Amino acid sequence: MASSYNAKEEDGQLSGAAGSGGVGAGKSKKPDNTAFKQQRLPAWQPILTAGTVLPAFFVIGLIFIPIGIGLFVTSNNIKEFEIDYTGIDPASPCYNCSQTLTWNSTKPCVCKVPFTLEQSFESDVFMYYGLSNFYQNHRRYVKSRDDSQLNGDASSLTSPSKECEPYRTSDNKPIAPCGAIANSLFNDTLTLYYINPNGTESLVPLQKKGIAWWTDKNVKFRNPGGNNFNLTAVFQGTSKPVNWRKPVYELDTDPENNGFINEDFIVWMRTAALPTFRKLYRLIEKKNNMIPTLQRGNYTLEITYNYPVRRFDGRKRMILSTISWMGGKNPFLGIAYITVGSVCFFLGVVLLIIHQKYGNRNNSAEIPN
Repeated sequence: MASSYNAKEEDGQLSGAAGSGGVGAGKSKKPDNTAFKQQRLPAWQPILTAGTVLPAFFVIGLIFIPIGIGLFVTSNNIKEFEIDYTGIDPASPCYNCSQTLTWNSTKPCVCKVPFTLEQSFESDVFMYYGLSNFYQNHRRYVKSRDDSQLNGDASSLTSPSKECEPYRTSDNKPIAPCGAIANSLFNDTLTLYYINPNGTESLVPLQKKGIAWWTDKNVKFRNPGGNNFNLTAVFQGTSKPVNWRKPVYELDTDPENNGFINEDFIVWMRTAALPTFRKLYRLIEKKNNMIPTLQRGNYTLEITYNYPVRRFDGRKRMILSTISWMGGKNPFLGIAYITVGSVCFFLGVVLLIIHQKYGNRNNSAEIPN
């Protein structure tokens, strides 16, 4: 008891000292008497009963399953054709190119891959190139760029960001565009020919403009010098990326698709999230409503094989695809909706059976005699 009394006495002395001008005198640690600080705000908590849970499961199932079926059918109606032209197989037309090509190769290697379309492509066709085992999502790779330089800033053109190292300078000159992303630009050239019934080839027109996002083309990427189309003078004093065969101002003869605003370059600079990806390469526009965009029959894909992938065990492919209101071919979304809807509907049935079997028994047990 003595120790208890002494503690109380000491507490009293401390509180007296505080009240007589000590540190914090006149200040109370008690929260303000408001509904928020005293936790008196009105709250709502749902009461989960069979009458509320079971209808929710059935409604979710009845909504998700039809949506999933619609998405799945729409995705299956999208026509898509894919061909691998890496040249790993010795019997492949591009085998010799894949074995001899390096980044330092100066002579282009050309190979032709024949293929057959079993069905016609009626609407606009999108041509993609695809890469596998290429990790564009690596942290250092993603950061290896200078957005100010790509936006046309003159000071960044001559003094790129240090994030671009080791692709910041070459031969004591600033690299334009700098960084690992630009240095690894995909540079294969794909040309498509239709084989006529008489055996002659007809070139399929490929649209190279309109493949980049509008915001990228008109906002994020700009050439230095404003409206000066003499890019040779604008980029004077800079060096091309190490792995490029020509400088940035020679990417295209069209001044509206040259330099930093080249759409192939812009598409490549938007990095992919997964190691297996595809990027838009060309558009094949429908010219005549009476004639399919791509007729069924034989075709030849001519590849100027410039991009080596053997070193990192990569694969290259060309994809032809149509689109729908939901975008490209993607059955996963429809399957996900069908799966979630089916699980909810199944759980609703199971819980309904359990409720009918055991719910009445529990209710009757609660009724007094």
